[in-house]
Amino acid sequence: MTEMTSKIAIKMEDKYGAHNYHPLPVVLAKGEGAYVWDVERKKYFDFLSAYSAVNQGHCHPKIVDAMIDQARTLTLTSRAFYNDQLGPYEKYITEYFGYDKVLPMNTGAEADETALKLCRKWAYLKKGVPADQARIIVCENNFHGRTITIVSMSTDPDARKEFGPFTPGFITIPYNDLDALAKELEDPNVAGFLVEPIQGEAGVFVPDEGYIKKAYDMCQAKNVLFIADEVQTGIARTGKLLAVDHEDVHPDILILGKALSGGVFPVSAVLCDDEIMMCIKPGEHGSTFGGNPIAGRVAIAALDVVKDEKLAENAERLGKIFRNELRKIDSTMIELVRGKGLLNAVIIKPKNGKEAWDVCVEMANNGLLAKPTHGHIIRFAPPLIITEEQLMEAIEIIKKSILAFE
Repeated sequence: MTEMTSKIAIKMEDKYGAHNYHPLPVVLAKGEGAYVWDVERKKYFDFLSAYSAVNQGHCHPKIVDAMIDQARTLTLTSRAFYNDQLGPYEKYITEYFGYDKVLPMNTGAEADETALKLCRKWAYLKKGVPADQARIIVCENNFHGRTITIVSMSTDPDARKEFGPFTPGFITIPYNDLDALAKELEDPNVAGFLVEPIQGEAGVFVPDEGYIKKAYDMCQAKNVLFIADEVQTGIARTGKLLAVDHEDVHPDILILGKALSGGVFPVSAVLCDDEIMMCIKPGEHGSTFGGNPIAGRVAIAALDVVKDEKLAENAERLGKIFRNELRKIDSTMIELVRGKGLLNAVIIKPKNGKEAWDVCVEMANNGLLAKPTHGHIIRFAPPLIITEEQLMEAIEIIKKSILAFE
């Protein structure tokens, strides 16, 4: 068999795979902690963390061991039967985040869809909204996934173009705009407000301090569910267990995914209290793989790691260092540095025809992987197990790469 090289792997993907991604030309073969290696054995810092799915670091031994141990015992039963891992997981995660119930799913998009269904069901059974009239408020530049219903509430032309007709029932308002929210909350048929505490895919857009708490209070006053999509911002990424914790908000519905498994297995979850969750009856929602034994074991191990290794505290401390150091870089290409914890972004001003993509290619050449979003923004999100020494080494790579264009 021909030895795999980057060139061969990229050519194979191009020939046999759908062209729905535009990756950096790096073919990864191994990961450990904050590092990844390509097929030619070149070592890189991973500053994307699989879009914050690998908060606990690549191949964390505790998480991997839990997965392997359970995979040798029982992998899948479907929900047609009980299994001995689901109940303990449900107890663990509901107590961990402070909710009555959890509905387990697999992907972030599935969890978002689940939250939307729960919100609508609650609107009809509890709030008294007339049949098929429930409306949910969402924000411009949101990213909640790729399903037809989710892209129906997107404002990204690439997400929507030639995918219609779209699902009705959504009201779009500007992000970080309480006046716009107040206006739409006057509609008695509004059932929920779905929001990212920080808009990750939009370029790590951090709202004004107090926005989340005020939005939550406004929703409570109008009997509207506050739904937090913490798929990317949750699980210690922003320096708190949840990004909403920065403002002491307890969402009516909480959506989790990505790092809920440490990146080793697809696990997502929707958490809420009985008044909302018990609106869903048998046969009205489900998933063959949702709540499978491996997922339960893996998620418990992943959340144990977050608590035991104090990853939120590490993200908070190192995030401040990261932003301070990047703001010291003397480059006209750096327009703005922003973020919270270890979810950060640099807005790049093009120079001599070179853009954010070129900076990312240069960083890869120098041993650090990050990816542009929206053409001019580079998101930096290393695994939360990264040490200060490793972070400072990575910052030097970023600095060297950006200054190469001066």
